[in-house]
Amino acid sequence: MSLPGVTGLIIRAFFDQLAGHSTLGLSLWGLMALLVATDLGNLAVLFLATFTKTQHRFTMRALLQHNLFVHLLNRPGALPVMTSAESVATVSAGEAISYFRDDADLIQDTIATISEVIGAGVLAIGALALLLSINARMTLLAFLPLAVMVVMVEQAQKRIKQYRQASRHATEQVTGFIGEIFSAVQAIKVAGAQNQVLSYFQQVNEQRRQRMVQDQLFTAMLKSAFENLYSIGTGLILLVAAQFMQSGAGSLSVGDFAVFVFYLPYVTYFLEFLGDFLAQIQQTEVSFERMAALLSGAEATHSTRPSQTTRPLNPQVDALVAHTPLYLNDLWGHRPELPPVDQPHWDEHTPLHELSAHNLTYAYADTGQGISGVNLTLRRGSLTVITGPVGSGKTTLLRVLLGLLPMQAGAIYWNGDKVNDPANFFVPPRSAYTPQAPKLFSDSLRGNLLLGLEPDEPILAQAITTAVFDPDVATMPEGLETRIGPRGVRLSGGQVQRTAAARMLVRQPELLVFDDLSSGLDLETERQLWSRLFPTPPSHDSAAAGSSPSSLAYTPTCLVVSHRRMVLERADQILVLRNGRIVAQGTFAALQATCVELQML
Repeated sequence: MSLPGVTGLIIRAFFDQLAGHSTLGLSLWGLMALLVATDLGNLAVLFLATFTKTQHRFTMRALLQHNLFVHLLNRPGALPVMTSAESVATVSAGEAISYFRDDADLIQDTIATISEVIGAGVLAIGALALLLSINARMTLLAFLPLAVMVVMVEQAQKRIKQYRQASRHATEQVTGFIGEIFSAVQAIKVAGAQNQVLSYFQQVNEQRRQRMVQDQLFTAMLKSAFENLYSIGTGLILLVAAQFMQSGAGSLSVGDFAVFVFYLPYVTYFLEFLGDFLAQIQQTEVSFERMAALLSGAEATHSTRPSQTTRPLNPQVDALVAHTPLYLNDLWGHRPELPPVDQPHWDEHTPLHELSAHNLTYAYADTGQGISGVNLTLRRGSLTVITGPVGSGKTTLLRVLLGLLPMQAGAIYWNGDKVNDPANFFVPPRSAYTPQAPKLFSDSLRGNLLLGLEPDEPILAQAITTAVFDPDVATMPEGLETRIGPRGVRLSGGQVQRTAAARMLVRQPELLVFDDLSSGLDLETERQLWSRLFPTPPSHDSAAAGSSPSSLAYTPTCLVVSHRRMVLERADQILVLRNGRIVAQGTFAALQATCVELQML
């Protein structure tokens, strides 16, 4: 759009020229050429603005998604994602999609619209000044729709937010259930529950459809009301202008009427646009509230804290909009180079000689269960097995040690040096972890093993062999390039665990942590895996080493959760847990006769 007074004045001069009252001293052709030149200039400005606005919108959305994603990644890995710090409602990966997609899109739309509202307001003010100079009475009629619009939005504010919250929650349920279906394909097939799953999926989809229809219908009704107010107001003003011209009252010429017709939409469109924007703000508040709830507990570490004389910022919103570098394509499609990632480097303290933990304590907020006052020491090249009944805290102990759960008390030492940030310390090449249910990705087998690591074929082959996965890879149609499906759905449970084990071994970490490999491996496969990791079992004759077809080039330190006798017999030390505390510690031979828990296992 042009600045007020440029195109309108040319149109006034054109119609005055037709009526025989020249104001600019140009011919009709000259005025037409000037009008075309002005419009071409407007098109050029709009063309350039399209690029900057698009870049601006992408940047805003990317910033919101980046900060939300960083917060989720920085949470302790074993803590569920909550909708607020006080809430017990968790958000699944599928449900989180609506936060990253729908809520981020609406927020960036609203913020981008602010500049449009300001621009339309500036044009409306300029147009209003010109219209007032022509006829004040007709111009004042333009404010009647504004008063009605403000009242409508104020009355509908609560209903707008209710419908938007309901539609977002319904969408969250659909995306969350889709994620659950993908993660449980085999279980659904085994149970023969396809019809029941599809029936429930249709049910949540129908609920989403109803909520979305309510939300969109109410929004469309408001928009229609605003547009009709705009049309009615325009009609009233033009009727008054026609009466002025017919009665001959005042000095309203044909050119003045043309200017009025040209600039009146600037004012009335702004009023309509403002009404839509006020309604959109209410919907955007819902998105901000949802995303801020997901960010509950985040610390705004990248922004300056306000002084005591200023109003304190909401820490969740502060973290959500914190400035951070984004790596997006520029206007010409050029992608900036990513900075190098700081990888853990080897130094004199990195190779593990001794790992010790003192008084490790963690209790779950909802149950109060967990671990309390746990002490342990692992020496280089040893095999330590944690065992105990179900619910005794075995997995919790591993997670607290690795920083996947935040320790509430205690300390961890690597070669005598205190580990202040276990979550970022216990990563390759220091440590690698395989949980009971490993996570795989919809990629090739090679991609899941390397996960961006530079391929070293001999080390990769050795890791696959040590994990007793080489016979399975040999039977796959495309070997390591075989696609394993979403979350490894094409692999058996044992193959998934051996894939995860090989993924650990290819990184050659100092500390290997396994959480109950026996849940997916048969006895013989697990026996082979341990014989390849530790060719000479502590309690066996050294001749057994010759039975291992492949072993690692180094001797790792292992911390394992298991209840199988053959693993317990191989262990250098066994930690027996009960109710979150170590009740016995020693070798299998020493504990077999004295530890009741071990005897029961």
